[in-house]
Amino acid sequence: MDNDIILEFKNVTKRFPGVVALNDVSFKIQRGEIHGVCGENGAGKSTLMKILSGVYPHSTYEGSVIFNGEELKLGESAIQEAGDKGIAIVYQELTLVPTMSVGENVFLGREPVEYGSINWNQLYANTRGILEKYQLDVQPQMIVKNLGVGKMQMVEIAKALSEKAQVLILDEPTSALSETEIDKLMDILGILKNNGITCIYITHKLDELFRVTDKITVMRDGKEIITELTKNLTQEKLVKYMVGREMKERFPKATRSPSEVVFKVENLQALDPNETNRKVLNGVNFDVRKGEILGIAGLMGAGRTELVMTLFGEYGKIINGKILMGGQEIKPENARQAINAGLSLVPEDRKGMGLVLIQSILKNISLPNLDQFSGFFRIDADAELKASMAQSKSLTIKAPTLEVAVETLSGGNQQKVVISKWLLSKPKVLIMDDPTRGIDVGAKYEIYKLMNDLAESGVAIIMISSDLEEVLGMSDRIMVMCSGHSTATLPVTEATVERVMALATGMSS
Repeated sequence: MDNDIILEFKNVTKRFPGVVALNDVSFKIQRGEIHGVCGENGAGKSTLMKILSGVYPHSTYEGSVIFNGEELKLGESAIQEAGDKGIAIVYQELTLVPTMSVGENVFLGREPVEYGSINWNQLYANTRGILEKYQLDVQPQMIVKNLGVGKMQMVEIAKALSEKAQVLILDEPTSALSETEIDKLMDILGILKNNGITCIYITHKLDELFRVTDKITVMRDGKEIITELTKNLTQEKLVKYMVGREMKERFPKATRSPSEVVFKVENLQALDPNETNRKVLNGVNFDVRKGEILGIAGLMGAGRTELVMTLFGEYGKIINGKILMGGQEIKPENARQAINAGLSLVPEDRKGMGLVLIQSILKNISLPNLDQFSGFFRIDADAELKASMAQSKSLTIKAPTLEVAVETLSGGNQQKVVISKWLLSKPKVLIMDDPTRGIDVGAKYEIYKLMNDLAESGVAIIMISSDLEEVLGMSDRIMVMCSGHSTATLPVTEATVERVMALATGMSS
């Protein structure tokens, strides 16, 4: 019944210069349901949510959004207006003030005031009431920077609920959470639903959609493809709707023939740069061969990212062990030395560490490679453009021109820009830290094919992934880490989920 419809998109179209981001999108969301929205990067999900949450005012798009039976016409103060009407969004990148308490963050800008000053007792009492009502396991007076990512997300949810949200949008909420934290979030969503709050759940993780949603809307190329009850769908159907074709295999087949060892790490030990009495690496041993993909598996906190950042000269202080490239010891103390030695790193945090978001695709690709285009105190712009265009074409980066800002690209295309700039440096060893994090299934498949092509051309790849299926599906061998040390290196033919997990938890193989 229409009385049960809290939200309706009617023929919504949003245009940017040269791009139609949303094309005549129409679907309905029922009151109190958990509604999944999925699609490849660039499908229009984020643009639609930005319209709903007020980032894009009513005057900037065509069509209409009906909320609680009335057209939502958000003006220049659109974000505040959306919040006042009961629409809140929790972004993938958290927006908390780390030095403030939980309560201060929850009521920031809306603190209860008495006799001209903040009533702290009231602020913390109000915060505690919200946390207890929705079973958010965090204390009002804790300082946010001392919380884990999972609890920080609870604070974001509490902040949204403090504004009496009727619709809560969660954008990739589990991208940085552990399995335990994901389980807790799923429980919280159930509590929100029982309290009559409508949740819009955006994720690339299809298993989560089937675990928590009542209904799913699939978007592709700016259009709504289908809106269907979750129970009537399968993962195979969902992928087909998302990419417009059947993908019978998650991981593309490869014909690699790894040869000689090109990179080796022997008994590497390193200290935390911020806590010099704590070892972050405590005996890491592995090698990687030309034309091979070596997967690195381990639980959160095992030291995987610390390892590759240390190898790249940008993290731990090495106190023992050797790093060998082509049989020769190297001692990179910074990224430039690592690059000169033949290493390149696609970092876990592509936005924070891999890209200059306000700069163009061209400048991002050429940035670490300017020495290739410099001479006589100037940059050869033609050579820079030619090389960057070749990389962009090779990796099929989807953009009108190379002059567009990287921040305007989808996550998958941003990742391709990061990979492009490092491929231009012609690495002997390419380190990829969670290379498909936050990327849709279609873009993942493209990244996987690219990794296979690179390995087949002779590049040695070291891949970290939080997705154990990805490690098993893409690697030739798997090195497992636990508590800062390597426990074993297995041929993929001998690796199983159970064996890898046993090694990752410190149990015998």
